[in-house]
Amino acid sequence: MEESINKGDVKSWLKKEGDYVSEDTCVVTIETDKLEKEVRAPESGVITKVLVEEGETVAVGKELCLIDTEGKAPENLECSEEKKIDEHSKSTASSKHDSKKTEEDSKVDNKEQPKSESSRKIAPRSSPTPSKDDPEKTRKGETRIKMTRMRARIAERLKESQNTCASLTTLNEIDMSKIVDIRKRYKELFREQHGINLGFMSAFLAASVAALKEQPVVNAVIEGADIVYRDYIDISVAVATPKGLVVPVIRGVNEYKLVDFERELAKLAEKARNGKLAMEDIVGGTFTVSNGGVFGSLMGTPIINLPQSAILGMHSIKERPMAVDGKVEIRPMMYVALTYDHRLIDGREAVTFLRKIKEIVEDPVRLLLGI
Repeated sequence: MEESINKGDVKSWLKKEGDYVSEDTCVVTIETDKLEKEVRAPESGVITKVLVEEGETVAVGKELCLIDTEGKAPENLECSEEKKIDEHSKSTASSKHDSKKTEEDSKVDNKEQPKSESSRKIAPRSSPTPSKDDPEKTRKGETRIKMTRMRARIAERLKESQNTCASLTTLNEIDMSKIVDIRKRYKELFREQHGINLGFMSAFLAASVAALKEQPVVNAVIEGADIVYRDYIDISVAVATPKGLVVPVIRGVNEYKLVDFERELAKLAEKARNGKLAMEDIVGGTFTVSNGGVFGSLMGTPIINLPQSAILGMHSIKERPMAVDGKVEIRPMMYVALTYDHRLIDGREAVTFLRKIKEIVEDPVRLLLGI
């Protein structure tokens, strides 16, 4: 594990006692504060004993299982694997056929068949009343599950941020007309040329870089009695996953162009979807951008991602009547929010920072001219 991790929870055993495992085969997954880690077999052999059960908390360095390296792989290992694949195919076909049964038949089957591991973990609201020995779980219509280590860590860090920072939020609104028009006109050509999609996030990331260069205090951090100014810019991008919020980092973006941001965003998105984010992908960062607009958020005040000093919140694009040159026009508008640590950043600097982002996004030519 990384230096910042000293313990984790055993989430699931992928192999059991008596199984033969090849070297580097994933044997068990461990859930840490930030990510799930796969523990792989250091050598080939037969698992003779599992030393910890699922759900147990283990410290780094603790033995998880014993592997007899003298154990030999069964001669019919390949055949058995083919048999498993064939059985899986039959099972899949059978399940598709069974899904066509009536609701009444399904209810009968559910009563007769034992529940799978997943169904035990995610109990329906109409699950049977638990034992009287556990009064906390006897309330009708409630299901109690243990908080995951990642969710507990998220809760701890968010509360720590509120307790530590003198958080203040400034708001503005951005006319997205020009950037929307650019995307419509060039998205197909952009995809053909670079093999990736052109989105709105890259424009805000590029604008953030320009604003951070103009207001370096927003890229700084308080350490003890000192203020540390950074010459480098590493932007964290908040990403919501089924397991919780993660903030992978795009590093060294001082001279990035839109296409560079889109490439990195595509890589991080794929890693997040496949659960392949590594610790080095999420540690660090000097400034965070969070896009709640993808979920339909109209306005909100994001929480600072410690130990950073500020975070930019994007929101959904909504058409609204706006006064333009003395006339009322319908424009695609977005509210943006900058939450900052008032211990370090003054209101003038925060407002100027957010106004710089507004100017660049509303007039993207500024990115080309560097103004």
